[in-house]
Amino acid sequence: MKPLSLLFFAALASCGAPPETPGSPPAYVDEAPLPMGWPVPGPYDQVSEKSYPAYRAAFTTQAGESLAFWRLFGHIKKHNIPMTAPVEMAMDAGEGVLERSAMAFLYQSGEVGKTGADGEAVEVRDVPAAKVLSYTWQGADSKSNIAKAKEALDGALAVKKQQVPKSYRLLGYNGPGTPRAKKTWELQAILE
Repeated sequence: MKPLSLLFFAALASCGAPPETPGSPPAYVDEAPLPMGWPVPGPYDQVSEKSYPAYRAAFTTQAGESLAFWRLFGHIKKHNIPMTAPVEMAMDAGEGVLERSAMAFLYQSGEVGKTGADGEAVEVRDVPAAKVLSYTWQGADSKSNIAKAKEALDGALAVKKQQVPKSYRLLGYNGPGTPRAKKTWELQAILE
């Protein structure tokens, strides 16, 4: 598979998603392959427990979402790493409000690329397999939608009598070519 180029983003922006039927249920708009063994997003608007395989990803600290995205895009282009979905954002739970703190582009598999630093701003790491509680929605990644997802996850954790999760992450599955109302997001509580 060839590396993603700026022309791909332009093509995505001009395509858009299929027309929406009023009242139709949320549906995943598949724009890029998922990493090997990665489950599809969903079910929508409810908490589910999922298992994720180990994976490799390129990480950068959050220095503005746009800058982080282009920094990672430059990394995968330079190393001929194919684009996948989702983009992962680490979420810090400071004072009960989740804030984005880092971004990662996931590799197709642990066989692609190599781990280690790529300059001062990007580090490729292998992430261990994990169980998560996940809340999926379609629409904006607004603070209110993230707060709603976190509230649902916290409620499920309380029912399961789970301890505080190890961390949270936000997964974004769609690029600029998908209308905001059709974008798929998953907020996940990573369990110990």
